[in-house]
Formats: sequence, structure tokens, C-alpha cells
Amino acid sequence: MFLLEFEGKRLFKEFGIPIPNGVVFKVGETIDKSMLPPTPFVIKGQYLAGGRGKAGAVKIVRDINDFNKAVAEVSNVVIHGKRPSHILIESFFPHDKELYLSLLVSKRDKSIILLASREGGVEVEELAKKPGALLKLSIDPLVGIQQHQLRLVSKFLLGVFNKDLMNLIYNLYRLVVGRDLLLAEINPLAVDGEGRVVALDSKVIVDDNSEIRQDISKYYEYVSVMTEGEKKAKEYGFSYVPLEGEIGVIGNGAGLTMATLDLVAFYGGRPACFIDVGGGASEERIGAALDVLFSEIKPKYVFVNIFAGITRCDDVARAIVSVVEKRGISREKFVIRLTGTNEELGEEILSKAGFKVYKDMDEAAKKVVEYAVGGSS
Repeated sequence: MFLLEFEGKRLFKEFGIPIPNGVVFKVGETIDKSMLPPTPFVIKGQYLAGGRGKAGAVKIVRDINDFNKAVAEVSNVVIHGKRPSHILIESFFPHDKELYLSLLVSKRDKSIILLASREGGVEVEELAKKPGALLKLSIDPLVGIQQHQLRLVSKFLLGVFNKDLMNLIYNLYRLVVGRDLLLAEINPLAVDGEGRVVALDSKVIVDDNSEIRQDISKYYEYVSVMTEGEKKAKEYGFSYVPLEGEIGVIGNGAGLTMATLDLVAFYGGRPACFIDVGGGASEERIGAALDVLFSEIKPKYVFVNIFAGITRCDDVARAIVSVVEKRGISREKFVIRLTGTNEELGEEILSKAGFKVYKDMDEAAKKVVEYAVGGSS
């Protein structure tokens, strides 16, 4: 889950990482000028996307008389089809250097990767193309970041052992571990003539799977961007990705569900969604997945493809029958392939309720595409 800049900076402040003084307002709210920092200050539109500076969504205000005009201009900057949700207003921090610093979780390296560069304000992809511009360290999460690593980064960035910088890096590592972050990036990290460091920007990604430990429901993306279906998927523990086709796809296991999408596309159909109810899916979870499917997607037809191991075919069957009866959905919309644990019982439950049930995945995929494309049943 991506955080807005001001949300990331609140986490920075909580973990002792210096940030400029500032206030944040929702776009359209009346701004109390008594809450503003003294001029000069910076006005920054808040987006779940990059490229603000080039687009004109960051402005320095040196005269308070220019404030209203600057806010209006920033509020109307469109990036990837979106205007800013909030306006962040911060004190201008005079500085001599801009650095790049980030920590990210790397599954491939089985470690937390620290990236640092003396060239701040530049995309990390561009830095990686320049020999010697980027320092990369692997931090063992079982050991944690070590003092010699902090000294190495400080020496690389500033040529000296800067205590403030070393403390900032240490606290950034604590934040990543303590709040289950996948990424914490400061770009630029400003350094003034006295060696003080301040995070002028934040890019933070929270691991969605951390919701058992972290309250992710308070963040803007969760509250304002995620659909009710996506929230319900998180609540009940299944994966849900809306697509643009007419055939809803439900499977158990990411591999099987992806293969089902591919098979539908192979026979000329267009999947309307990816729903993976997972192994051991309960009747309640499958029912919630079907509720999401018919409340948000409204597909022409539904292909349910279950290869039951821990999951039981009779649980799947009962969930389908229950949701269809509750919502008054036509049974003709379903093509169901069941095989595995309790498949005979599951097939019996569905057949008695009037559903089409198949054991062969290929045959079922052909049928659902035939119905959806041909409009017959």
C-alpha cells in the first residue's frame, strides 16, 4: 500500500527522522493562514504517483500575497488523470547538498537493501546507470543494521562520519522493520552547511500483509482509493483483481487461477476478474468472493475452477448455492469445474440445485467462452 508524502513523513517523525515543519489540508478546505509556517515555504500537491515537480505541483512561496494563487495552481495539476487529494505546506529548508537514501525489502536477496547516492533528486533507475553513483548494502534482518555499515554510508555520502546522518539511517531502518514497510525512500535528503539532515520528501510502501499487526485502514489509499470489494477481499483473505472482460474467474491457488485466466483467453474469452480464494477456503470466504463478484463486476458468466485439496468441494458447492439463492442470481450464469476432496458430494449439491458441473478444466473453459461469446446457455 502506497502512502502519500505527508503520511510517510508522519511515520518519519514518529521514528525520530527530521522533517520540515508543516501542515496539511484536504484540497478544497479553507486554509487557516495562522497555521502556515513563515515564508519562504513550499506548497506540495499530494498524489499516489511521482512526477510532481515536472508537472508543476510543487511551488515555493516567498511572499504571502502569492499564497492563494499558488494553492489554486497546485490544486489543479493533473497527474495520471488525478488531481491532488491534499496540499502539504512546509517550511523551506536551506541546504547545500541533496542526497538519495532508501531501504527496501528484497525477497531475492533475503535481506533489506540500503541504497545511497550523493545525487539526490534523481530517479534511482537513472542513478543505477552511472558507475559509482549508487552504494548498495545488504542488511541481514536477523542481525540488523550495524555501526560499521552506518559509518560506511556516511563516509560515502559526505566524506565524514556525520552523527545526524548515521542516526537518521538507523531510525529509518527501525521504521522499516517496526512498521512492516516494503520501501522507505528519502529523495532528496537535504544536508545544510552545519551537517544537519532533513527528509524533504518521502516515498513509503506498507506491506499489505501486515494488517494483522499494523492499522493500514487509516491510510488514504485504503480509505479513498480501494473499492469496497478490495476491502472485503482483505477482510476475508482472498485475492481480487478487477479486469475488463465478461467472464468472472474464481479459482483456488494463484497458479490455478492464472492458468484459468489464460485458458479463457486462449479460447477467445475475456476474463472479468482474478479471484483466488486460496487453499482451505471456507464456505464464508467463497461466499464473500461471490458477493464481491456480483456487486462490483457483474459478469455475463462465471467460471469457478476448484482443484480441492485442503479446500472441500462440498463447502464450495454450498457457498455457491447460498449466494445464488440469496441474491437471486441465475444458475445459468455459472460454469463450474470441481475435482478433488469430496467432489462427488459437491457435484451432487450443485447438480440438484441446477448448476452445470464439469470435471475437465479444458471442457469447462470452452463452454464458458462459448456461452459468453455466443450468448447461449
